[in-house]
Amino acid sequence: MVIQISNQAARRIFLAKQGLSASPARAMSKADLLDLIHDLGFVQVDSISTVERAHNQILFSRNQTFRREHLRQLLEEDRALFEHWTHDASIIPCEFYPYWKHRFSRREAGILTKWAKWQGEGFDRAFDETYARIAQGGAILAREVKEADHKSGGWWEWHPSKTALEFLWHTGKLAIAARENFQKIYDLSERVIPGHHLEQEVSHDDFVDWACRSALMRLGFATHGEIAAFWDLVTPEEAKAWVAANREDLDEVEIECMGGARPRASFAFKGLLPDPADWPEPPARIRVLSPFDPLLRDRNRAERLFGFRYRIEVFVPEAKREYGYYVFPLLEGDRMIGRIDMRADRKAGTLNVARLWLEPKVRASAGRMARLEAELTRVARFAGVGDIVYAEGWTGA
Repeated sequence: MVIQISNQAARRIFLAKQGLSASPARAMSKADLLDLIHDLGFVQVDSISTVERAHNQILFSRNQTFRREHLRQLLEEDRALFEHWTHDASIIPCEFYPYWKHRFSRREAGILTKWAKWQGEGFDRAFDETYARIAQGGAILAREVKEADHKSGGWWEWHPSKTALEFLWHTGKLAIAARENFQKIYDLSERVIPGHHLEQEVSHDDFVDWACRSALMRLGFATHGEIAAFWDLVTPEEAKAWVAANREDLDEVEIECMGGARPRASFAFKGLLPDPADWPEPPARIRVLSPFDPLLRDRNRAERLFGFRYRIEVFVPEAKREYGYYVFPLLEGDRMIGRIDMRADRKAGTLNVARLWLEPKVRASAGRMARLEAELTRVARFAGVGDIVYAEGWTGA
């Protein structure tokens, strides 16, 4: 039997799985923060700080008592979290590290082939020397190993030692010990990852089972392609085979999509989707999300569930942008209601709001605008600026 899931129920299920159904004002300890990241699975790291860096904003949007210092401690002192790749650079619970060891071995040959094409012959000449330098001298920043005659450029113009650092990190031989002004500090993995996680081995079958099972738990419902894409650890073919092998544990569900699109056939664990009416209604307040928020990471899934088409335009030439350089999505309850273009000017101490775009059929009512301005006040406080400056005509009316 195929279980029918209404669009509103699907949105609420996914929001609950993404930590966006609980009150964002509840007190959160450092242990609670670790639990939140564990439940999310990972938090994407990005260098852009138009208002706040992505990882901080992702966590703040879920709990506005989040403290950056707690995140730093969990990463750099408690070693409960580590930095590596899912679909992109992310903060991940250290207990997942044994599964990432499979990623390291899977990706090594591909990286060597790809980087040889991009960087040319001899790109790997500094690998052994760089590793030995860290083993003997301790953790280093990339700038500390830069060759004097190397000119800066794109990542494909990394100097040989920077290439070595990134290769050794991508393949698990090095880890990120800390960051200094957001620059990675590299050290041997055995000095960063707790020994009981570093030494633990899991079989290939257990790795695939964990990668698929844990992804589906966090998604609530998913196709085999969405299961594979969640961690970016296994192939779609492996996820499809896992679904087939575990059909007795899974319900087939049909998700109603926005805009009358064809319902999406997906899978969910039996018993994990109770009466959709029992799923919590998310808080009514408006929340500003990061462009890299995991709710929207799978842009196609977000469009099917929320009817919200979002694309980041950082790399789009200014004249061709539909909205702006770094535009923030807006969540209200269980709906995506629009996006906003804003920037924190820390020298002036202001949050400069340039433009608001509400989705079709979303009205700029007095109550909604008051909720938005209340959220912008909270965001400004979190970003460390005092005043909000609204550009003329910022509502787009």
